[in-house]
Amino acid sequence: MSSIVRPTSAQMTRRLLVLAAVIFAVVIAYAQMAFGWGQSPAEFSADSDATLRVASYAFSIWGLIYLSLLIYAVRQALPQTGESQLIHRLGWPSLLAFLGIGWWIVASAFDQEWATVALIFGSLLVLLVPLLMEAGTIRTLDRADRDRWTVVWPLGLLAGWLTVASPVNLLTVMTGNGDLPQPPSPDVWALIAVAIVAVVAVLVTARIRTLAYPLPIAWGLLGVFVAELERGREMVAYGALVAAVAVLVAAVVLTFRLRRGVERPA
Repeated sequence: MSSIVRPTSAQMTRRLLVLAAVIFAVVIAYAQMAFGWGQSPAEFSADSDATLRVASYAFSIWGLIYLSLLIYAVRQALPQTGESQLIHRLGWPSLLAFLGIGWWIVASAFDQEWATVALIFGSLLVLLVPLLMEAGTIRTLDRADRDRWTVVWPLGLLAGWLTVASPVNLLTVMTGNGDLPQPPSPDVWALIAVAIVAVVAVLVTARIRTLAYPLPIAWGLLGVFVAELERGREMVAYGALVAAVAVLVAAVVLTFRLRRGVERPA
Protein backbone atom coordinates (compact mmCIF):
# COMPACT_ATOMS: atom_id res chain seq x y z
CA MET A 1 0.00 0.00 0.00
CA SER A 2 1.03 3.64 -0.38
CA SER A 3 3.43 5.03 2.21
CA ILE A 4 2.07 7.40 4.86
CA VAL A 5 5.40 9.22 5.19
CA ARG A 6 4.67 12.94 4.91
CA PRO A 7 6.61 14.88 2.27
CA THR A 8 9.51 17.12 3.25
CA SER A 9 9.67 20.74 2.12
CA ALA A 10 11.97 19.77 -0.76
CA GLN A 11 9.57 17.05 -1.83
CA MET A 12 6.64 19.47 -1.66
CA THR A 13 8.57 21.85 -3.91
CA ARG A 14 9.02 19.04 -6.43
CA ARG A 15 5.33 18.18 -6.22
CA LEU A 16 4.27 21.76 -6.88
CA LEU A 17 6.63 21.92 -9.85
CA VAL A 18 5.02 18.76 -11.21
CA LEU A 19 1.60 20.39 -10.84
CA ALA A 20 2.83 23.52 -12.59
CA ALA A 21 4.28 21.44 -15.45
CA VAL A 22 0.95 19.65 -15.99
CA ILE A 23 -0.93 22.93 -16.00
CA PHE A 24 1.58 24.30 -18.52
CA ALA A 25 1.14 21.27 -20.80
CA VAL A 26 -2.66 21.42 -20.70
CA VAL A 27 -2.95 25.21 -21.01
CA ILE A 28 -0.50 25.47 -23.90
CA ALA A 29 -2.35 22.76 -25.83
CA TYR A 30 -5.79 24.33 -25.46
CA ALA A 31 -4.44 27.86 -25.91
CA GLN A 32 -2.98 26.86 -29.27
CA MET A 33 -6.37 25.55 -30.37
CA ALA A 34 -8.26 28.56 -28.98
CA PHE A 35 -6.04 31.28 -30.41
CA GLY A 36 -4.84 29.44 -33.51
CA TRP A 37 -1.23 30.60 -33.37
CA GLY A 38 0.89 28.58 -35.74
CA GLN A 39 -0.33 25.26 -37.05
CA SER A 40 -2.33 22.85 -34.93
CA PRO A 41 -0.92 19.43 -33.97
CA ALA A 42 -3.37 17.87 -36.46
CA GLU A 43 -2.13 20.14 -39.26
CA PHE A 44 1.48 19.37 -38.35
CA SER A 45 0.80 15.62 -38.40
CA ALA A 46 -1.10 15.79 -41.71
CA ASP A 47 1.58 17.83 -43.44
CA SER A 48 3.69 14.84 -44.52
CA ASP A 49 1.81 11.73 -43.41
CA ALA A 50 2.21 9.85 -46.68
CA THR A 51 4.13 7.04 -44.95
CA LEU A 52 1.98 6.50 -41.86
CA ARG A 53 -1.26 8.16 -40.83
CA VAL A 54 -3.45 7.99 -37.73
CA ALA A 55 -7.17 8.82 -38.00
CA SER A 56 -7.93 12.25 -36.55
CA TYR A 57 -10.49 10.89 -34.07
CA ALA A 58 -7.75 8.91 -32.32
CA PHE A 59 -6.17 12.13 -31.05
CA SER A 60 -9.24 12.70 -28.88
CA ILE A 61 -7.48 10.46 -26.35
CA TRP A 62 -5.54 13.55 -25.29
CA GLY A 63 -8.64 14.73 -23.41
CA LEU A 64 -8.54 11.60 -21.24
CA ILE A 65 -4.77 11.80 -20.85
CA TYR A 66 -4.83 15.44 -19.77
CA LEU A 67 -7.63 14.76 -17.27
CA SER A 68 -5.75 11.82 -15.75
CA LEU A 69 -2.52 13.84 -15.56
CA LEU A 70 -4.33 16.61 -13.71
CA ILE A 71 -5.70 14.05 -11.23
CA TYR A 72 -2.19 12.68 -10.72
CA ALA A 73 -0.66 16.13 -10.31
CA VAL A 74 -3.30 17.43 -7.90
CA ARG A 75 -3.26 14.34 -5.69
CA GLN A 76 0.53 14.20 -5.42
CA ALA A 77 0.61 17.92 -4.61
CA LEU A 78 -1.61 17.50 -1.55
CA PRO A 79 0.42 17.65 1.71
CA GLN A 80 -1.62 14.78 3.18
CA THR A 81 -0.60 12.46 0.31
CA GLY A 82 2.18 10.19 1.53
CA GLU A 83 5.57 10.20 -0.19
CA SER A 84 5.23 6.71 -1.62
CA GLN A 85 8.04 5.12 -3.59
CA LEU A 86 6.25 5.66 -6.91
CA ILE A 87 5.46 9.31 -6.22
CA HIS A 88 9.07 9.80 -5.15
CA ARG A 89 10.74 7.96 -8.05
CA LEU A 90 8.42 9.18 -10.82
CA GLY A 91 8.15 12.81 -9.73
CA TRP A 92 11.06 14.38 -11.60
CA PRO A 93 10.72 12.14 -14.69
CA SER A 94 7.02 13.00 -14.97
CA LEU A 95 7.83 16.70 -14.67
CA LEU A 96 10.29 16.46 -17.56
CA ALA A 97 7.77 14.52 -19.65
CA PHE A 98 5.07 17.15 -19.05
CA LEU A 99 7.42 19.95 -20.05
CA GLY A 100 8.33 17.93 -23.13
CA ILE A 101 4.77 17.46 -24.37
CA GLY A 102 4.03 21.11 -23.65
CA TRP A 103 7.00 22.37 -25.63
CA TRP A 104 6.12 19.89 -28.40
CA ILE A 105 2.95 21.92 -29.00
CA VAL A 106 5.07 25.05 -29.40
CA ALA A 107 7.59 23.33 -31.69
CA SER A 108 4.90 21.85 -33.93
CA ALA A 109 3.03 25.15 -34.10
CA PHE A 110 6.12 26.82 -35.54
CA ASP A 111 7.06 23.81 -37.69
CA GLN A 112 10.29 23.05 -35.85
CA GLU A 113 10.25 19.50 -37.15
CA TRP A 114 13.36 17.96 -35.64
CA ALA A 115 12.66 19.68 -32.34
CA THR A 116 9.32 17.83 -32.23
CA VAL A 117 11.14 14.53 -32.78
CA ALA A 118 13.60 15.23 -29.97
CA LEU A 119 10.85 16.39 -27.61
CA ILE A 120 8.48 13.49 -28.20
CA PHE A 121 11.13 10.77 -27.98
CA GLY A 122 12.68 12.50 -24.98
CA SER A 123 9.31 12.69 -23.22
CA LEU A 124 8.71 9.00 -23.92
CA LEU A 125 12.10 7.79 -22.72
CA VAL A 126 12.23 9.96 -19.60
CA LEU A 127 8.90 8.45 -18.54
CA LEU A 128 9.19 4.88 -19.79
CA VAL A 129 12.62 4.12 -18.32
CA PRO A 130 11.64 4.88 -14.68
CA LEU A 131 8.34 3.04 -15.14
CA LEU A 132 10.33 -0.04 -16.15
CA MET A 133 12.76 0.47 -13.28
CA GLU A 134 9.80 0.54 -10.87
CA ALA A 135 8.09 -2.44 -12.50
CA GLY A 136 8.51 -4.57 -9.39
CA THR A 137 6.77 -2.00 -7.22
CA ILE A 138 4.01 -1.51 -9.79
CA ARG A 139 3.33 -5.24 -9.96
CA THR A 140 2.97 -5.49 -6.19
CA LEU A 141 0.36 -2.74 -5.90
CA ASP A 142 -3.01 -3.89 -4.66
CA ARG A 143 -5.87 -3.46 -7.13
CA ALA A 144 -7.41 -0.80 -4.89
CA ASP A 145 -4.17 1.06 -4.18
CA ARG A 146 -4.52 4.76 -4.98
CA ASP A 147 -1.04 4.88 -6.48
CA ARG A 148 -2.19 2.36 -9.07
CA TRP A 149 -5.04 4.59 -10.24
CA THR A 150 -3.60 8.07 -9.70
CA VAL A 151 0.07 7.49 -10.55
CA VAL A 152 0.52 4.37 -12.68
CA TRP A 153 -2.57 4.82 -14.84
CA PRO A 154 -2.07 8.50 -15.78
CA LEU A 155 1.63 8.07 -16.51
CA GLY A 156 1.04 4.73 -18.22
CA LEU A 157 -1.58 6.26 -20.51
CA LEU A 158 0.79 9.05 -21.49
CA ALA A 159 3.72 6.69 -22.05
CA GLY A 160 1.53 4.36 -24.13
CA TRP A 161 0.27 7.10 -26.43
CA LEU A 162 3.78 8.52 -26.84
CA THR A 163 4.94 5.05 -27.87
CA VAL A 164 2.61 5.29 -30.88
CA ALA A 165 3.07 8.99 -31.55
CA SER A 166 6.89 8.98 -31.52
CA PRO A 167 7.50 6.79 -34.60
CA VAL A 168 4.61 8.46 -36.44
CA ASN A 169 6.20 11.84 -35.70
CA LEU A 170 9.59 10.61 -36.90
CA LEU A 171 8.22 9.14 -40.14
CA THR A 172 6.22 12.32 -40.78
CA VAL A 173 9.32 14.51 -40.49
CA MET A 174 11.55 12.16 -42.51
CA THR A 175 8.91 11.85 -45.25
CA GLY A 176 8.41 15.60 -45.47
CA ASN A 177 12.15 16.25 -45.70
CA GLY A 178 12.76 13.45 -48.19
CA ASP A 179 15.04 11.68 -45.72
CA LEU A 180 13.22 8.34 -45.68
CA PRO A 181 15.50 5.77 -47.38
CA GLN A 182 14.02 3.93 -50.36
CA PRO A 183 13.99 1.04 -50.82
CA PRO A 184 12.17 -0.25 -48.87
CA SER A 185 8.85 1.28 -49.91
CA PRO A 186 6.81 3.60 -47.66
CA ASP A 187 4.40 0.70 -47.01
CA VAL A 188 7.24 -1.41 -45.67
CA TRP A 189 8.49 1.44 -43.49
CA ALA A 190 4.97 1.86 -42.12
CA LEU A 191 4.70 -1.84 -41.30
CA ILE A 192 8.13 -1.80 -39.64
CA ALA A 193 7.00 1.07 -37.41
CA VAL A 194 3.74 -0.74 -36.56
CA ALA A 195 5.63 -3.93 -35.71
CA ILE A 196 8.13 -2.11 -33.49
CA VAL A 197 5.31 -0.36 -31.61
CA ALA A 198 3.50 -3.68 -31.05
CA VAL A 199 6.65 -5.46 -29.84
CA VAL A 200 7.53 -2.63 -27.45
CA ALA A 201 3.95 -2.65 -26.15
CA VAL A 202 4.06 -6.36 -25.32
CA LEU A 203 7.56 -6.25 -23.79
CA VAL A 204 6.78 -3.29 -21.55
CA THR A 205 3.40 -4.74 -20.52
CA ALA A 206 5.12 -8.01 -19.61
CA ARG A 207 7.22 -6.00 -17.14
CA ILE A 208 4.73 -3.58 -15.58
CA ARG A 209 1.57 -5.73 -15.91
CA THR A 210 -0.98 -2.92 -16.23
CA LEU A 211 -3.46 -2.14 -18.99
CA ALA A 212 -2.75 1.58 -18.68
CA TYR A 213 0.20 1.31 -21.05
CA PRO A 214 -1.04 -0.98 -23.88
CA LEU A 215 -4.60 0.38 -24.18
CA PRO A 216 -3.63 3.72 -25.79
CA ILE A 217 -1.22 1.85 -28.04
CA ALA A 218 -4.01 -0.43 -29.30
CA TRP A 219 -6.22 2.66 -29.72
CA GLY A 220 -3.55 4.35 -31.81
CA LEU A 221 -3.00 1.26 -33.97
CA LEU A 222 -6.74 1.07 -34.60
CA GLY A 223 -6.52 4.71 -35.67
CA VAL A 224 -3.84 3.71 -38.16
CA PHE A 225 -6.09 0.92 -39.46
CA VAL A 226 -8.99 3.33 -40.06
CA ALA A 227 -6.84 6.03 -41.69
CA GLU A 228 -4.89 3.70 -43.96
CA LEU A 229 -7.97 1.73 -45.01
CA GLU A 230 -9.67 4.97 -46.03
CA ARG A 231 -6.87 5.82 -48.43
CA GLY A 232 -6.62 2.33 -49.87
CA ARG A 233 -3.41 1.06 -48.28
CA GLU A 234 -4.88 -2.27 -47.25
CA MET A 235 -1.61 -4.00 -46.41
CA VAL A 236 -0.65 -1.29 -43.91
CA ALA A 237 -4.21 -1.04 -42.59
CA TYR A 238 -4.64 -4.73 -41.87
CA GLY A 239 -1.11 -4.96 -40.51
CA ALA A 240 -2.06 -2.28 -37.98
CA LEU A 241 -5.31 -4.08 -37.17
CA VAL A 242 -3.50 -7.36 -36.51
CA ALA A 243 -0.99 -5.50 -34.33
CA ALA A 244 -3.77 -3.78 -32.35
CA VAL A 245 -5.56 -7.08 -31.67
CA ALA A 246 -2.29 -8.79 -30.75
CA VAL A 247 -1.44 -6.02 -28.28
CA LEU A 248 -4.89 -6.19 -26.68
CA VAL A 249 -4.86 -9.97 -26.32
CA ALA A 250 -1.30 -10.03 -24.99
CA ALA A 251 -2.10 -7.20 -22.56
CA VAL A 252 -5.12 -8.98 -21.11
CA VAL A 253 -3.25 -12.27 -20.77
CA LEU A 254 -0.19 -10.67 -19.20
CA THR A 255 -2.21 -8.48 -16.83
CA PHE A 256 -4.86 -10.91 -15.59
CA ARG A 257 -3.68 -14.46 -16.17
CA LEU A 258 -0.87 -14.42 -13.63
CA ARG A 259 0.16 -17.07 -11.17
CA ARG A 260 -0.39 -16.00 -7.60
CA GLY A 261 2.79 -14.48 -6.27
CA VAL A 262 3.95 -13.06 -9.60
CA GLU A 263 2.06 -9.78 -9.27
CA ARG A 264 1.77 -9.63 -5.49
CA PRO A 265 4.16 -10.73 -2.81
CA ALA A 266 3.12 -13.78 -0.85
